[in-house]
Amino acid sequence: MQKNKKFLFYFVLSTFYFLIPVKGLAICPVCTVGVAAGLGLSRWLGIDDVVSGIWIGGLLASFTGWTISWLDQKKIKFFGRKILVALVYYGTVIVPFYWAELIGHPFNRIWGIDKLLFGAIIGTLFFAGSVLAYEILKRKNGNRAHFPFEKIVFPLASLTILSTIFYFVTK
Repeated sequence: MQKNKKFLFYFVLSTFYFLIPVKGLAICPVCTVGVAAGLGLSRWLGIDDVVSGIWIGGLLASFTGWTISWLDQKKIKFFGRKILVALVYYGTVIVPFYWAELIGHPFNRIWGIDKLLFGAIIGTLFFAGSVLAYEILKRKNGNRAHFPFEKIVFPLASLTILSTIFYFVTK
């Protein structure tokens, strides 16, 4: 029970940081709220940890993008800042998950990797890839979106499709 209290403490502490309003972010707040809602829904429904991990990875990628954009806006530059920002965010989630024994159980694996960790990795990759794809397609279209809310649809659709695939793979 002590590990759950410790996990809750770290979770609440890190959550307060994200309640501070920020202006002019590269990754839209609606995407992040959508990712967070997807994560909460999947855990509430008891969906496999790979699917939850996908949404965790997307959420962490979004927070990392937000922070890097904020640092760019403030003209704060230092060596390795992008990697450092990513390490801090992923560390603040993965380490408490490990302490709370949500990660590392030998029977909670897919293809030899912990399900939650595996999901977070592929969720990160697909979220970042969808943001990049959106930027490339927008640039090719004269810096204009092809349809309303395209910036939101790309990342959320990629995570939803990936979640659906892994829902059936792990069923």
